Amino acid sequence: MNLNGALSIASGGLANITRQLNVVSQNVANAGTPGYARELAQQQSITADGIGMGVRTLATTRATDELLSGEILHQNATVAGLTTRQNAMSAIDAASGTPATGDGIAARLGALRDAFSSLLTSPDNQAAQRQVVGAAQTLATGINRLSDTYATQRQNAQDAISGDIATLNATLSGIGALSDRIIKLRGTGSSTADLENQRDAAVTGLSQLIDVKSLAQPNGALILLTPSGLSLPTGAGQARFAAADAVLTPTAFYPGGGAPAVTLAGIDVTRQISGGRIGANLQLRDGVLPTFQAELDEFAQNLASRLDAQGLRLFSDPAGLVPAGGGVPVQTGYVGFAGIIGVNPAVLANTAQVRDGTTVIAGSPFGASAFTPNPAGGPAGFTTAITRVLDYALGAEAQAGVAQPGSATAGLGPAGTLAAPYAAPATLAGLAATLTAAQAQVSGAVTQQAATETTVQTMLTGKLSAETGVSVDTEMASMITLQSAYGANAKVVAATQTMWDQLLASVK
Repeated sequence: MNLNGALSIASGGLANITRQLNVVSQNVANAGTPGYARELAQQQSITADGIGMGVRTLATTRATDELLSGEILHQNATVAGLTTRQNAMSAIDAASGTPATGDGIAARLGALRDAFSSLLTSPDNQAAQRQVVGAAQTLATGINRLSDTYATQRQNAQDAISGDIATLNATLSGIGALSDRIIKLRGTGSSTADLENQRDAAVTGLSQLIDVKSLAQPNGALILLTPSGLSLPTGAGQARFAAADAVLTPTAFYPGGGAPAVTLAGIDVTRQISGGRIGANLQLRDGVLPTFQAELDEFAQNLASRLDAQGLRLFSDPAGLVPAGGGVPVQTGYVGFAGIIGVNPAVLANTAQVRDGTTVIAGSPFGASAFTPNPAGGPAGFTTAITRVLDYALGAEAQAGVAQPGSATAGLGPAGTLAAPYAAPATLAGLAATLTAAQAQVSGAVTQQAATETTVQTMLTGKLSAETGVSVDTEMASMITLQSAYGANAKVVAATQTMWDQLLASVK
């Protein structure tokens, strides 16, 4: 080999080692970056007739595991969705109260029963009458507070959907721009590892919004799909997702009832989106929270109508009216009633009505028996209305031998599409306890599942990091090896330069 050949080989080696040192430096700098895939400097030996002629530096690649990365994307969406639901349920748990504090609906209903029991022993006691009214107000306020919490969390879900759709579109545009650059560079044989790591980080962020599958193409393009097969638009000029802002009332529902759809190019794709924050908020907005509201509305209407049927309109809307049941859908006329139920204004004006009753009842063999309120100036010890409340309004029968009308558990909500996950007990106390327990069970299940899925996410992320992440020890060992190789090649360059100098000197 001549001097030119030796110098060329050594110089090529130095350039290749410099490139590898740059890659090592890049890896070490990103050792703590979540999702960063270790970059690998590639090279190829050059030979001629079996004689080594140096090394060719190739495009940098990455250490990847596409199958495991796909599992992590799904797990990210699962955990993000559960976390979103858990946050909403935590607010509802706080509003529901606990049996230990006596702050729940069942406990407040029990306090109302106790107040009526005390009044029964001294019906003319004005303080006892006010105590009944106060207990009724406390119960109504608790129902209102819980209903308001459902409404707030539902509106939060709607607002979050609108905001996250904007983030989704921006993220997809960023992924598309990175893909265009990757495709262009691959066409020239240049390294795209850095851009691919940036794109993977963007896809990881995308998986917090929706459940997504990522399919890398040979030319560097990336296809993104939802589990339902919906293709996500990343290209410049492609139509994006849209979701209108809206103020939701208890009567709003999806589809077609004022809760806006998520659209893509004007087409409703709401049901094709699952997982992540968007999927979870759609589930909260259209399923979980409306069902909770419907269950509470049913309890509130049952509470007001059962007392009213016994001749005491203790609970009503602000106008003093009790909404009737039996509509089509079943809750037509009292959707959202839990948010406005209160103590009848007439009772607030005259607390003696909790003793005397408010309404004449004609009586029916299929419902409550006949009742006439205590007239003005009637007996101060009148207990008929109180007894009817304790024995029947708060009991399992409308009158002796006649069961209370059943509480609806199917065909609920403004569209009649919702259902409670329980068989309704006959008494108001049983219904309150069952409703509270069912909603607490939903919350508990979400919390438990979130803990389990987070553990799986941590395990998968750790496994991927071990396979494709940066080990500083490994990189340092590589750096030492490269430094030794750099020194050897530098010596070859120096020796060759010396020989050239001596040769030129001898010629002179």
